[in-house]
Amino acid sequence: MYLFLGQTTVIHTQDIIGIFDLDNTSTSRLTRQFLREAQKKGHVVEVSSEMPKSFVVCQEKNGTKVYLSQIAAATLKKRVGFLRELAEDS
Repeated sequence: MYLFLGQTTVIHTQDIIGIFDLDNTSTSRLTRQFLREAQKKGHVVEVSSEMPKSFVVCQEKNGTKVYLSQIAAATLKKRVGFLRELAEDS
């Protein structure tokens, strides 16, 4: 199944490591360091020019990617749960 992150960005749900609220997690020094390092390595994908509300960490073929999304983490988590329920019902 695929998850829509905004604009034209869609990711495979099997690649998701975690979905995080940017406001709550960015208060942690370790999270800020992780995001800074990902940015330096070119692993951050800005989904929209709008202010990001969440970030999604994915393990892809060519390494880890961090997607910054304008969609709230709670909304993305609900969508993933809904997609998994659909897959189980099939």
